[in-house]
Amino acid sequence: MGSLRNIFAWPEFRVAWLLLAAVAASIVIAAIFLAAPVSWIEIGLLAAVMILVFAATYRAASIDHGTSVERGELKSILASVEDALIVYDPDFRATFFNPAAERLFKIAAKDALGHKFTPQDVERDGWKTLTQVIFPSLAPRVIARSGENVVPQVVDVSFTDPQFEFRVTTAPVTDDHGNAAGFLKIIRDRTAQILALRSRSEFITVASHQLRGPVTDINWALQTLASDPSLGETNKVIVDNTFAASQNLLRRIEDLLNIAKMEDGQFGYKFEETDLAPFIQSVLANVLPAANKAGVKIYFDAPQAALPRVMVDPRRLSLALVNILENAIRYNVENGEVVVKVDAMQGKPFLVVSVKDTGIGIPPESVEKLFTKFYRADNAMKLQTEGSGLGLFITKSIIAAHGGEIWVESELNRGTTVSFALPTDPSLIPKHEVSIETLF
Repeated sequence: MGSLRNIFAWPEFRVAWLLLAAVAASIVIAAIFLAAPVSWIEIGLLAAVMILVFAATYRAASIDHGTSVERGELKSILASVEDALIVYDPDFRATFFNPAAERLFKIAAKDALGHKFTPQDVERDGWKTLTQVIFPSLAPRVIARSGENVVPQVVDVSFTDPQFEFRVTTAPVTDDHGNAAGFLKIIRDRTAQILALRSRSEFITVASHQLRGPVTDINWALQTLASDPSLGETNKVIVDNTFAASQNLLRRIEDLLNIAKMEDGQFGYKFEETDLAPFIQSVLANVLPAANKAGVKIYFDAPQAALPRVMVDPRRLSLALVNILENAIRYNVENGEVVVKVDAMQGKPFLVVSVKDTGIGIPPESVEKLFTKFYRADNAMKLQTEGSGLGLFITKSIIAAHGGEIWVESELNRGTTVSFALPTDPSLIPKHEVSIETLF
């Protein structure tokens, strides 16, 4: 009974109660003032009509009431979300502005709701940042994180005055018939996170720069000393070993500098059209002395047919390929081999470069971790105690910035093949270099 009483109290039943009151009033008026007798048939028909009206009203009221409850629950959920949420119609008129948006932009919901956003709002006092989020082309710095025709659209928007770092996701809102009813913007404030990341990168950059100068001078002095003909055999061995260790230290410093630049999005790429086969041959010539010293043979399986040219940054891609080749040489076996091959990917606009070695291989549980910072497989650390675990991390970032992918296939104690694909279609290359911030 209590439940039925609550249902009859729904606001959606007001029309039915008004209709019932109107019919009852008409019957009373007819009986009293017009002295018209009311038959049982008329009363029965009236009751049947009222039952049908109440049944139809109950069905419609149930739907409306359920929708109202769901809408209220949805608003409560959206109001409690930590990210700023803004909904506006196709005319850019705000229809929803949650408390997080009020806190982030310092604008009250009552002032934003119903307001029609225009680019001119950037001149309004206190509305500049919000307007630049609604119209990202007005923002100081914007980096697209999704493709042009991908839904939802994701961009990173940076501001300097005041300093903000936002990730803005824009998705269309449709009605029950699939028609566009507006847009939803989700604004995530990543300012503290990005500033902390940049602060760490700046520290690494400064420290690495301070170290690189003295280590370079040490390398020069050791190289000069090693070429002195009066140096005894024992002392020459000591100098050569020290020079090798100093070079290794300088390489680690360069790795740290590269990581810092990547994390700050300032690694810098200059793409140019390149014939990949001659490019690979030139890189192999540079690593050949190290391979000869390690007793490892390097072969280039040249393509039989001409391959499409690709857009690459030769300096950065050379660094990536050298990192792969150095691993193939360092973790190989005595009298081992390294075979480098490039070929077109079947059915896709990519060229695939593979580096296959006859080395110690990689444990299955370590393959997925190879491209993470500072990771080295257990068997690799036993064979070569020195190493930073940064080479493949840098390599993956460089390949990603070229619009490609990298993967590994390995069999323990049988060898490893590291392959990466580069697009032959320039439109597949990201418009902006890939920042490590995208991982967060």
